[in-house]
Amino acid sequence: MADPATDAFVAHRNLLFTVAYEMLGSAADAEDVLQETWLRWVDIDHDHIQDPRAYLVRITTRQSLNRLRTVTRRRESYVGPWLPEPMLTTPDVAEDVELAESVSIALMLVLETLSPTERAVFVLREAFDVPYGEIAEAVGKTPAAVRQIAHRARLHVDERRPRTPVPASEARAVLDSFRRALDTGDLQRLMDVLAPDLVLIADGGGIKQASVRPVTGANKVARYLLGGIGKTVETVTVEIVLANGHPALLLRLNGELDGILAVRVEAGRIAGMYYVRNPEKLSHARAATPLSRR
Repeated sequence: MADPATDAFVAHRNLLFTVAYEMLGSAADAEDVLQETWLRWVDIDHDHIQDPRAYLVRITTRQSLNRLRTVTRRRESYVGPWLPEPMLTTPDVAEDVELAESVSIALMLVLETLSPTERAVFVLREAFDVPYGEIAEAVGKTPAAVRQIAHRARLHVDERRPRTPVPASEARAVLDSFRRALDTGDLQRLMDVLAPDLVLIADGGGIKQASVRPVTGANKVARYLLGGIGKTVETVTVEIVLANGHPALLLRLNGELDGILAVRVEAGRIAGMYYVRNPEKLSHARAATPLSRR
């Protein structure tokens, strides 16, 4: 027999995962939050639940807030720069411009500068258009307070967020040129697709070799990349994939996943690079379980 509680949870699972992921920047932590949400969901009297979606979002938000406060302390001792866990995404995520931007690595790094409550309010309101009243119940604030928090968070993010995203086709073309330059090892050809003030942030988590400080400037980034790839004796393969709603590069060494390089493209050049090598952050990519549209 059909179980309404299970059906409701399954129907909204993608939404709940995305809410948790955008709040935490970690697919592994988001999965844990979903497990906690499920345990609480099956333990209540569903006869009095008028809006299962709103109730599930409320549970997920509260559990994400609890975990966010814990992982924030954990990240203080993280080795080197911390980057969000990259997620392979299906084409329909890229087609939803607002959703693609909300899960982009560049924007999620900006969200790291918000307080836990500000981040929850921003994600629910800006990415999912949740009514202020529902957000208020989820974060334990009044609707008036939530409006103020949303306004403050929006101003904070707007001051720091990347410029208007370029079309996926343009980003893919730039990435393809970048990939060919890497393949040939041509420094000048590589420089041609890099913005002068480019910043590369690499996350090895103390497990894989990665720069412990951001690498700034096209020349330094180009030499850093060519030096690393050129020195390896292993077979390097690079393919363009969709990660976090945008074209990115997936790198393999001897056929094994080594990292995902997300980029931010501006004016036909790469202005930001986010390279995740920490194997603990590549489990979802390794399992090939892409995030789909809510």
